[in-house]
Amino acid sequence: MFESHHLRKPTGKSAFSGLVAGEPGNSVQESYVFPMVLGDMKGTTNSLTHTAAAMMPSPIFIWRFQVTLFLVWGFSCCKIGWDSVMRMNSDLRDLFLYEAFLYYNPLLLVTMMVWLWGVCLWVFSQSTISYVKIFDIDQNHLTHREIWKCSTWLTIIVPTSMTAYLYLYSHGEVSLAASQPVILYIAFALVLVFPFDIFYLSSRYFFLKTLWRIAFPLQPISFPDFFLADILTSMAKVFSDLERSACRMLHNQVATIAWFEADSICGSHSVAIPLVLVIPYIWRLMQCLRQYKDTKEKTTLFNALKYSTAVPVIFLSALKYHVLPDRWTYVYHPLWLISSFVNSLYSFYWDVTRDWDLSVFTRIFKFNKPTWWSDLLYGQNWVYYWVIGSNLILRCTWTYKLSAHLRHNYLTVFTITALEMLRRFQWIFFRVENEWNKISKSSIQLPMTDIPNEDEKLVDLSDHTV
Repeated sequence: MFESHHLRKPTGKSAFSGLVAGEPGNSVQESYVFPMVLGDMKGTTNSLTHTAAAMMPSPIFIWRFQVTLFLVWGFSCCKIGWDSVMRMNSDLRDLFLYEAFLYYNPLLLVTMMVWLWGVCLWVFSQSTISYVKIFDIDQNHLTHREIWKCSTWLTIIVPTSMTAYLYLYSHGEVSLAASQPVILYIAFALVLVFPFDIFYLSSRYFFLKTLWRIAFPLQPISFPDFFLADILTSMAKVFSDLERSACRMLHNQVATIAWFEADSICGSHSVAIPLVLVIPYIWRLMQCLRQYKDTKEKTTLFNALKYSTAVPVIFLSALKYHVLPDRWTYVYHPLWLISSFVNSLYSFYWDVTRDWDLSVFTRIFKFNKPTWWSDLLYGQNWVYYWVIGSNLILRCTWTYKLSAHLRHNYLTVFTITALEMLRRFQWIFFRVENEWNKISKSSIQLPMTDIPNEDEKLVDLSDHTV
């Protein structure tokens, strides 16, 4: 007996219950009626599908519409922000811009780093290098498209909040203006630690777990551990500004002049500034010592020495506000210059000789499906000269951002911090490739019959040169 589960009357009885096989005279009708009904249903469904598809706008139209909205939004933010700044008293304008810049520049730099990480993932996905194996992540990891989606929202939310802050403050709504960065910071923190399965829970959990392993290296150091820790050293100034912003929010100093006193708890002479700046370097130093404990490789001690050279750069700079001017000029300032020189050259040497494999380091741009862009980079000599030269220059300038006595030049510090993140961005490609070369060589050298036991696998997880 044939009964349609889609064509039923309200009583639950089949709409064609009278045409049941086995009843006299119904067999011929059954053979003709049902194909006709099903054919009509299929034709109607196809017609509706084509009609719906025709009514949907094309992907190109949607993309152009989104770009247009983005450009209109960007122009509106710039126009409103500029008009708001011009309304302010010229005597307080620079101080106010410095304050607004303090709250929002770290989030803008984080947004920039998320965009760059998406570019890295795109290159990895196109190349012959398996970054999934290198970072030991599952198949549910965020792709470059999802990373770019997150960075797009960051690009919209952060400048919108900054524009609202400028507009409200310039129009006398001081309390509403002060709430803008506070709400933004709280929202970011809540999204990061939100315990429910939304907003990429597994990726957020992996990120937070890696941060915990970095802060407390009580276990063998994996590649993601020291890889992320290296990136954090390039964002030390971002952490320092986040601490300054949080301090002013906790002490109700947002959109006020209370923090203008340099010696205040949230002022530019605070001892918390060098303490926060040095934290990422201490983390990497502790990782290297942990690596030496596990592997007994002396190379890790030299790497630890490299990170320790950043400590005098940071604290000698901070001494300017706590010693007599003559003593700073003739004693501590020369020492700061020497320590900056040593740190820059030592870091540059380690990048070129240890973190990178100069023999094949452009292989990462050998795409599975070559394009003009990959052909421009793969196997080209100019890439060698550019990477080495730019790395040397930016290694020599990045100590500027570690120096507390230069913080008042906030636009210069912002530019140098952004350039340092670009240096780290290009460093990522060659560091990941070097790690892939090591994995490939170890796989070739491992005999087929040599199957490691569980203890040996545990040792292999920490067998990375950091």
